[in-house]
Amino acid sequence: MQVLLTNDDGIDATGIHVLAEALAATAEVTVVAPAEDQSAVGRTLSSTVAVEERDSRGSYAEYAVSGTPADCTVAGLYSLCPDTDLVVAGCNRGANLSAYTLGRSGTVSAAVEATFFDVPAMAVSLYIPGNREFETLATAPEAYAEAARATTYLAEHTDGDGVFEQADYLNVNAPLPEEVTDRKASEGGDETPKATGGASESRASMVVTHPSRVCDMDAVREGDSITIHDRIWDRMADDDVPDDAGSDRRTVMDGDVSVSPLTAPHTTERHDALDALADAYRA
Repeated sequence: MQVLLTNDDGIDATGIHVLAEALAATAEVTVVAPAEDQSAVGRTLSSTVAVEERDSRGSYAEYAVSGTPADCTVAGLYSLCPDTDLVVAGCNRGANLSAYTLGRSGTVSAAVEATFFDVPAMAVSLYIPGNREFETLATAPEAYAEAARATTYLAEHTDGDGVFEQADYLNVNAPLPEEVTDRKASEGGDETPKATGGASESRASMVVTHPSRVCDMDAVREGDSITIHDRIWDRMADDDVPDDAGSDRRTVMDGDVSVSPLTAPHTTERHDALDALADAYRA
């Protein structure tokens, strides 16, 4: 399998190299990632980008692109890795959850970009709770262990099994390994390895989810400026978000891996009310 790996945190981010090493065990990996942090740029596309081939830190090729995640996807698919079977974007340092955030994420947008070229894709992100030390965990390779396990599992098992006949891309959010352990312990789970296979009971489950529709934002004007505040993150830290059990956010906050099968924008929904307006327009 040929895997094109990109991200929006930049080519030097910890998460992308953890995934590269994990995927390289069973696939030929080409890293094509922004030279600098390009978080939250959406599907912004450039006309010309500089490309620098890097000395690889592992058993995979590396290219740093002076552009956006969408640039990296297009440059990779058409120039640097034209035989790509799967695009993986991540692992992002921080979750990409709920419908209202997906279009802003550079990580998710890199996956979406691939779908327009009929290449299956996954966006992969790490959920770091608000009560944890973000920078320490975001740069710790071991923090991405569950994300790497989920990514390699999906990469190996979705090839040719019909998943991408129904979904254009998967949005994957994984918990911290210690959050899984803590959750299982609180539920009375056994933290010791199983007698066979060495697997631990504290491993996360994988849940197929839908993006949450809950958001909580406001905008406050003070003189010549307006402060826009996304209150969801504070509410997540307090475990105070009214998400249903099948949502991406509820699932990852409960210590499991969330996988949302999604289609690329934009779907067309015909309905009688709009048809009537169109018919009446010429009258």
